[in-house]
Amino acid sequence: MSTKDWIEKDYYKILGVPKDADTAQVKKAYRTLARELHPDRNKDDASAEQRFKEVSEAYSVLSDPEKRKEYDEARSLFGSGMRVPGGGSTGRSETFTFDLGDLFSGTGGTSTGGGLGDVFGGLFGQRQRTRGAGARRGADVETEVSISFSEAVEGKTVPLRMTSAAACTSCAGTGARAGTVPRVCATCTGTGYTSTDSGGFGMAEPCRDCKGRGLVVDDPCPECHGSGRGTTSTVMQVRIPAGVVDGQRIRLRGKGAPGERGGRGGDLYVTVHVGKHPVFGRRGEHLTVTVPVTFPEVTLGAEIKVPTLDGTPVTLKIPPGTPNGRTFRVRGRGARRRDGTHGDLLVTVEVAVPENVSSSAKKALEEFQSATSGEDVRADLMRQAAKGG
Repeated sequence: MSTKDWIEKDYYKILGVPKDADTAQVKKAYRTLARELHPDRNKDDASAEQRFKEVSEAYSVLSDPEKRKEYDEARSLFGSGMRVPGGGSTGRSETFTFDLGDLFSGTGGTSTGGGLGDVFGGLFGQRQRTRGAGARRGADVETEVSISFSEAVEGKTVPLRMTSAAACTSCAGTGARAGTVPRVCATCTGTGYTSTDSGGFGMAEPCRDCKGRGLVVDDPCPECHGSGRGTTSTVMQVRIPAGVVDGQRIRLRGKGAPGERGGRGGDLYVTVHVGKHPVFGRRGEHLTVTVPVTFPEVTLGAEIKVPTLDGTPVTLKIPPGTPNGRTFRVRGRGARRRDGTHGDLLVTVEVAVPENVSSSAKKALEEFQSATSGEDVRADLMRQAAKGG
């Protein structure tokens, strides 16, 4: 985007944050507005789509410390326009805004020439050179996607609808009505600047006729009104890698807003939200599950069925005398790693205490209690507590 946009647009007002807002406040405000205005939630609502584009544009500037600094400086220096002497015999002053990125070479992208050398070249009698318009990198775009627990483990390709600024399709970015082309400004001969002599010094200033563009549009495009910019809405297929975790931010280079004047596209940042699973959990590359067992199973030993994420149960052997809360490892049944292999399934056994006990079961438990009455299972605990005191 040009610095003209930076000067004319109040990105703080668009996001609804104060000028001293920190990064966290900016991000929170953007996420709230992005959810509210996302095209998928406001189908056929052009105003919401336009607001979504403005919010994304504002966030791409205010979330980047370097861009935000340049934006604040540009608005501080040129926010109210630059006053220059007007033409004719009336002596009036005229206010206009010009592209700071074109004035200071390198501010908005790669320049093919010009900059301060062009502006002040006349000071020392140097010939003013014709500048090429510098390429500008597209704005970064941030969006969010929600996937299920299983999709996060195995990976998934999801469709994302992106709305961003692009060259106007009607005029191909020229700003002129279809069938016509802009003409080179006769006043500045396409340089965007005019020179005046004052007491032996030459000073270059933005051309008043073309407002520093170097081109004049006589018949503006009815769609973009001569700006050459429009909006585009596309659906792209984005691959969410296997093993992604909740809140992870994925960067896709060049998939953001298109660049200007041959500049490369911005980046797309996708924040992934992973849903909860009613049975399984995650511990890095491993899956976790808690399996209820009976007291006889952990006391006498048993073989039990354990569920897995793919739906095929596995058999787990519990040795006699297994303590409550012990974790067993089932290899290769966890989350997918980047190399295609899988982590492990960590199975924790938990003794289930029955709410209702039949008379025969109660009698058997009483007999067991009587047979083990000579064992004090808390003796070691009491001994260690006494030593610690």
